Amino acid sequence: MADIIFVTGGAKSGKSSYAITEAETIGRKPVYIATAEPLDDEMKDRIDIHRKERGSHWTTIEEAIDLEGALSELNSRYDVAVIDCITLWLSNLLCRRNDGDKADLYASVSGMLGRLKDADIDMTLYIVSNEVGMGIVPENALAREFRDLSGKVNRMIADIADHVVLIVSGMPLKIK
Repeated sequence: MADIIFVTGGAKSGKSSYAITEAETIGRKPVYIATAEPLDDEMKDRIDIHRKERGSHWTTIEEAIDLEGALSELNSRYDVAVIDCITLWLSNLLCRRNDGDKADLYASVSGMLGRLKDADIDMTLYIVSNEVGMGIVPENALAREFRDLSGKVNRMIADIADHVVLIVSGMPLKIK
């Protein structure tokens, strides 16, 4: 597998722009895997803005849940991919789970990331995620669960990544 580059930082810090710009310097056949769902007008507008910023030379795959399946379809068709973003994907998973079992969700996500590490994907992969654990402790259980799961998943991704970049106020800080 080619490099995995994990890009993290706060909301609106420039993570997506950084990943897209860097990906464009690497590949001529880029693909963007979007985890956002256009469930309301505000999100539809955000998605349209992101799509315009990327430009028409990007292929976009919209996948809110099955990232593993989306990645398995890419081999040999693209030379660089951006997954944007892990925190929205986790939110999608949390909102869809039926039984509320934290252990099952964590095991499922952990298993998928383990398979990603061992996968034979022949492209550079940028994975974008928000760093949500630098603020106050959320007041409700679901928000705390989301924060905790995001932190654990971000650590797992950083562990399997070849490079980790923290974006602060639009500025990249290379951590690994």
